[in-house]
Amino acid sequence: MIPRYSRPDMVKIWEPENRFRIWFEIEAHATDALAERGVVPASAAEALWKWWDTNPTIDVAAIDAIEAVTKHDVIAFLTWVAEQVGDEARFMHQGMTSSDVLDTCLAVQLTQATDLLLADMDALLAAIKTRAMEHKFTPTIGRSHGIHAEPVTFGMKLAQAYAEFARGRERLVTARAEIATCAISGAVGTFANIDPAVEAHVAAKLGLAVEPVSTQVIPRDRHAMYFATLGVIASSIERLATEVRHLQRTEVLEAEEYFSPGQKGSSAMPHKRNPVLTENLTGLARMVRGYVTPALENVALWHERDISHSSVERYIGPDATITLDFALGRLTGVIDKLLIYPERMQKNLDRMGGLVHSQRVLLALTQAGISREDSYRIVQRNAMKVWESDGAESLMELLKADPDVAAKMTASEIEERFNLDYHFKHIDTIFERVFG
Repeated sequence: MIPRYSRPDMVKIWEPENRFRIWFEIEAHATDALAERGVVPASAAEALWKWWDTNPTIDVAAIDAIEAVTKHDVIAFLTWVAEQVGDEARFMHQGMTSSDVLDTCLAVQLTQATDLLLADMDALLAAIKTRAMEHKFTPTIGRSHGIHAEPVTFGMKLAQAYAEFARGRERLVTARAEIATCAISGAVGTFANIDPAVEAHVAAKLGLAVEPVSTQVIPRDRHAMYFATLGVIASSIERLATEVRHLQRTEVLEAEEYFSPGQKGSSAMPHKRNPVLTENLTGLARMVRGYVTPALENVALWHERDISHSSVERYIGPDATITLDFALGRLTGVIDKLLIYPERMQKNLDRMGGLVHSQRVLLALTQAGISREDSYRIVQRNAMKVWESDGAESLMELLKADPDVAAKMTASEIEERFNLDYHFKHIDTIFERVFG
């Protein structure tokens, strides 16, 4: 992933040095278990850990140079370690195959990455909750099809986002558990040359579960579900980012990204304040979703294994997690500093002459004895006059002057149907459901 959309802690997980360190731990723990079973000398495991305890520098360039000759990354790594440890290193990798190392390492890296993503989501949820509580009863217009519908509160908008990301977090916890499996089963996964107890030992040391049946590789349905989960979270990011973008439009301007001192919106137009952060988040969400299809296509490998998935995962593992980590952090900043304009929200609410209360009048007329079809027709003919006047006309006053309405409702009964607070009587219930 390019540095512009990367954060250091997530990048470190995917750097070659971290990968090689995980490889060593897999090999050394496996050698420990093999030594306990008398398959290799105890001195072999001791030699490995003695060297490791010196906290050696992993010479990535040297390993890459060996791989340039061997054309095999795991063999290159084992060769380099043997050069450092000496003769006892020949007992590494007994009964193992490359996928045992690669797949188990990927599981460790993905769990490390997921722990960062979970922390990111906790920070985002906290930011959303704070702003939701702040604007729990701030009136604003709800829109369907982009058109004024009925009143909501801005806090309710944010409560919806909180609930969605909370579901995303739960899915990510499940995805972490599903991806955190270890395979040390040897060629074609039969354990012919290595005991299943070795796999169990390595899994316990690395905080993983054992893969029930690995067929030499860990089944890629696990990875497909993992990356699909990241894709869903990215879509939730885009949904909230799109809401902010719409609210920042000049003719709406109910909320706005923070515009810092010295920030410039346009190279040509000095007046511009553009929603660049949420536009950026929309693009990043597309990228994360773009990694889902390759992960799904990785599921169908030939027989017990092939490596058609390998090149794909070298891309999507780092890029999807690094991008999502950056996006979650950016969205948290957007919400934390979001400029919210309650006065503009009220102005927009009032803009269309009370049309947003039409349903209450419709229901009142049906309860007063008029058929639903006739009630709809009566309210709509008055509402269309308001539409055509661009809000200059008042729906309330038109209804009061309508003889069909006046025959069934008093002026005070009509006025009561335009009470804004009526729409917010269950906000506490909604917040209790979302926030507990």
